[in-house]
Order: sequence, then structure tokens, then C-alpha cells
Amino acid sequence: MAISDAAISDTLTAYLEHYPDEAELLAQPVQMLASGENFASRRSFPMHVTVGALLVRGGCEILLIEHRAYGITLQPGGHLEPTDTTLIDAAVRELSEETGLDATAVFPADPVPAYVEFGRVPARPEKREPEHYHLDIGFAFTTDHADVGQIQEAEVTGAAWYPLTDAERLVGHRIARAVSRPAHAS
Repeated sequence: MAISDAAISDTLTAYLEHYPDEAELLAQPVQMLASGENFASRRSFPMHVTVGALLVRGGCEILLIEHRAYGITLQPGGHLEPTDTTLIDAAVRELSEETGLDATAVFPADPVPAYVEFGRVPARPEKREPEHYHLDIGFAFTTDHADVGQIQEAEVTGAAWYPLTDAERLVGHRIARAVSRPAHAS
């Protein structure tokens, strides 16, 4: 069963309870969620939900990918699938698909997202997608020993572990939030 709009709204509400200073930044997607439907579908326009995964290894490095379509370094993540049942599980699926790492070696650091970002995506006529917005919901994960396996070459050109300072320079403030989450890896 696909992730419901109610589950998306509940997650966003929990996030805003932790980060109330971001309410103004997220006012537009909150309004869109209240008035639309089926935001788990990548065919929902003008907005749909994507997920991201910030995986911290040993408290000192973060796994990042080289995104093929965007040509930039960022955290693993992507669109929801109809078979996804929770946002956090969707983030683990994307992490595992893109980097080839063993999902059983990954542990959620917190059920509340580490970041939520609302951003414009240019039109992609080859995919029959008009200009639209992604509501990207990212979760922090920990691991002691997971490593990159076979990457998903259709979507990424590489995956590597980055020291925290380099990762923060490349990806931004969400790195600090991922690192500040409690470690649950065993």
C-alpha cells in the first residue's frame, strides 16, 4: 500500500514541532498537502514527495553520491514507489538501491526527519514532467560497518564516504543535523 497523504502530513507536522523556525519556509507545501492528494506519486504535479538518506558511519563520515541527472554530489534518495509503506523505509530502499550497501547494516537515528526541503525542479520533457516541486524528506541513519557495493549506474556515477566537514561543504546544514542524532547502530 502506497504512503498516504496523511502519513506525509504527520511526518511534516512532527518535523515542524522539532524545527518550528522552518514553518515559514515550508508554508507552501503544508498548504498544498492540505488541499491536494496522492503526493506519494511522482506523477503528482505541481508537487510530490521524495526521500533522502543521510548515513553516518562511525560518527565521522557520511555517504554521498554523484547524481547522474543533476551532476552534483548529494545524499542518496529519490522518488517514492507504490510498494513503499513508510517514508523511512523508502529512504532506506533508495539508499540501498543507489549505493548497493546492505540495508540490514543501516539503523534509523531518529523517526523525525533530519531535514525537509521544498525545491523547484525544472521541466523534463523526455520524462513528460512539467516544472514542479519536490518536497524532499530526509532521514538520518547510522552504521558502524556498511560499505558501498554495486552502484545504480542509471542514476549515480559514484558513491563514497566523505569526512563530515567536506560533506557539510558539499551538501549543507543537513549534515550537522544527521550527526547530532543519537547513534543506534550496533
